[in-house]
Amino acid sequence: MLMLTTHALAIPLEQTNSQTIEKTNEQSSEPLTEQESELPADSLQQSKTPVQSTKLALEIEALKAELIALTESLGQAKGDDFSAIQLQLFHKNLELRRDIDEAIKSETIPIDALQELVRSQVQYVESAINFLNTKTQDVSENLSNAPAEQRLLVLNSFGELQALIDLIYQWSAENISWLNALKVATVNAQGNFNVKLQGRIRMLAASINYYHRQRQVLQQQISASPLSEKANLEVSLLAVSQRLTIALKSLKAMIKLAKNAGIETSQYQQLMFESTGELTYEILDFKVLGGIFANLGEKFVNWLMNNGVQYLFKLLIFAFIVFIASKLAKLTAVAVNRATSAKQVNMSRLMKDFFVNMSGKVVLIIGIMIGLSQIGIDITPVLAGFGIASIIIGFALQDTLSNLASGMMLLIYKPFDEGDFVYAGGVNGKVSHMSLVNTTIRTFDNQIIIIPNSKIWGDVIKNVTQERIRRVDMVFGIGYKDDLLKAEQILTEIVASHANVLKSPETIIKVNTLNTSSVDFIVRPWVKTDFYWDVYWDITKEVKLRFDREGISIPFPQQDVHLHMVEPESSTIAQVPKT
Repeated sequence: MLMLTTHALAIPLEQTNSQTIEKTNEQSSEPLTEQESELPADSLQQSKTPVQSTKLALEIEALKAELIALTESLGQAKGDDFSAIQLQLFHKNLELRRDIDEAIKSETIPIDALQELVRSQVQYVESAINFLNTKTQDVSENLSNAPAEQRLLVLNSFGELQALIDLIYQWSAENISWLNALKVATVNAQGNFNVKLQGRIRMLAASINYYHRQRQVLQQQISASPLSEKANLEVSLLAVSQRLTIALKSLKAMIKLAKNAGIETSQYQQLMFESTGELTYEILDFKVLGGIFANLGEKFVNWLMNNGVQYLFKLLIFAFIVFIASKLAKLTAVAVNRATSAKQVNMSRLMKDFFVNMSGKVVLIIGIMIGLSQIGIDITPVLAGFGIASIIIGFALQDTLSNLASGMMLLIYKPFDEGDFVYAGGVNGKVSHMSLVNTTIRTFDNQIIIIPNSKIWGDVIKNVTQERIRRVDMVFGIGYKDDLLKAEQILTEIVASHANVLKSPETIIKVNTLNTSSVDFIVRPWVKTDFYWDVYWDITKEVKLRFDREGISIPFPQQDVHLHMVEPESSTIAQVPKT
């Protein structure tokens, strides 16, 4: 980086007048007078001035001597030695500027000597800017002619040049502030500096706009180019992006200098915001905000004038397609509802609701997809996104999907339907509601139990009310001493007299078991499912009443225990000896 400033650094430093520093040294080395030695305590700082002046002046003189010597040896150096001397020259000048700034602030060196030092720095800055501008043009030409694979290397030198130019402009502004502090007229210097600064800012702004357009063109070419050409285009895009970054960095530094110089910079701050998107405190400036909103409004108006009619027409087409799709979805749902409600179709309520809801939603989604494609939106990424999202959701909702799969199996095989009395998932009750995820059962004591479908499908399912008729199984016992035939006749009369007992299939009344304490009859009449419990309770009640009237006992479990006393034999009685 420092190789670029060699000659510019050497020119002004040789012209610096060293006599002013020597004069300062001579004045500061004179002994204190008697009156000066009796200064009060508050003048102590002034009494130290000659010592500080001597030290600072000697440092400045030493730095000047080193710079002149380095400049003379630069003409004989080559290769790495040449670069090393340039590096030393740059750092020595930085030290010299720090000493000059300290001397101006502390006022420890005569003004005429400081003025001469500052003038030398002004000459240095002018020479350095001219030299760096020339080098920038050379590097820009090399950058334009360099192959794509070497542009990034050349860009490093270009970026170093721009950073040096920014630094030189900062030095130039600092020189003017020094001259003001030394009471030197700077009207012409400030005016010339402002003109150069505004020119550089305009050049950087134009470069940024150009690089923006070039980057957009390259991005479009990359998206439309074959794979074999993308490599070179991507290298070019990277080079343009780096040049844009360099220009933005320089513009930021120049805007700061321009604001200190009282130059209007709102439009350039707006450009910085639009290019980087960075929110800084400068954005709070009303002029900057006004420019940003005005620019956005202008862009929106231009876009609306160029594309408004076209996009409005597309939006109308989209709205029309969605409207037609919604109407078709409703008609489809009605048609499917009628088809599934036909008597010929044996379909569960859950399956019916599923097909009705899904048919309408599918038609609506297809209509929306068609509408999106008509307004120019590629739905392929959307479909791909749905596929990826479904995989992620599948892993996250494994249990829910298991319930959903079980619900589909219940829908297909329909072991029960809403309104059936079932034993499922370990619960007895009436099916109150079914969905693809869970089933709601209302127990006989009016409790609501929600069971996941996976638990129902993985367990035993008993549907009590699915068949139209059921057999009522009952057992009645009589005593062994009761009239067997009479009891059978009574049971037959009771069953036959009940209005809800079906004639077909035929009722079965048979002697089934000779139990330990009773003779058991099985009574198995057939009834409609809805009258199952009515028949069961009515017959049980009537059997008890008739058996009591007819003198037939209904035994309960009992056992007869017989005790036999055994007389003990005399020979088995033990003789107890007397004591």
